[in-house]
Amino acid sequence: MGVDVDSVTGTGPQGAVTVADVEGAGDTAPPQQSRSQAATTTADNRAALMRKSIAAAMSRSKREIPHYYLADEVHVDGALEWMSERNSQRPITERLLPAALYIKAVGVAARRFPEFNGFWRDGEFEPARGVHVGVAISLRAGGLVAPAIHDVPEMGLEQLMRDLTDLVARARAGSLRSSEMSDPSITVTNLGDQGVDTVFGVIYPPQVALVGFGTPTQRVCASDGAIRIGTVVQTTLAADHRVSDGHRGALFLAAIRKLLQEPQSLET
Repeated sequence: MGVDVDSVTGTGPQGAVTVADVEGAGDTAPPQQSRSQAATTTADNRAALMRKSIAAAMSRSKREIPHYYLADEVHVDGALEWMSERNSQRPITERLLPAALYIKAVGVAARRFPEFNGFWRDGEFEPARGVHVGVAISLRAGGLVAPAIHDVPEMGLEQLMRDLTDLVARARAGSLRSSEMSDPSITVTNLGDQGVDTVFGVIYPPQVALVGFGTPTQRVCASDGAIRIGTVVQTTLAADHRVSDGHRGALFLAAIRKLLQEPQSLET
């Protein structure tokens, strides 16, 4: 029928393209369409479908999950100095970013507090077998995905940074593996590069927790009876109250804080 299936918006289950969709597209499609016009239409359709999928997941999350939220201010001068020293000995393409420290700290803390690393299924909590941290990635055409970096606590920071760089590139190129999309057991969202101080995220079901990081900001701080300028990051937790409570959430955030203030413990 001369219909480009990539340009057809599916009306079947989970957006599947049906025979009726193809026939309808054949009836309504213009007789001739340039390649650039078809590419634009396809991109628009995909962006609309992704937004629809996100809307469904987030509506389910807020409808079904009793969220609670906690926030912590983490002093990161030591971590940034440590990272800067390590980066001075590396080529530009191999330098660490704060995101690698955040992901590793969340992964290690999640292994210590397993109630934040798993899924709510069939009315009960199911702990995950490994700590697979989902990383929220914004796409250039619009929308958001959160594929997983697997077995984060066992990874060195250099490997984690390489995997993160590769994951972002493949996410934006549309070449993610199915396991990377289905395996996240806890998600990290980092809006620091957007200039946002604090982010309170929405849990992606069936996960039970999400950790957010804002931008590192210089603040006037009181330390050991003295006033100084320090760099802080707002760290937040959105968690499922069916699985954990505020007391355990506070300990979880405290563990992340301690790990970020002892970055050498995250190196291997």
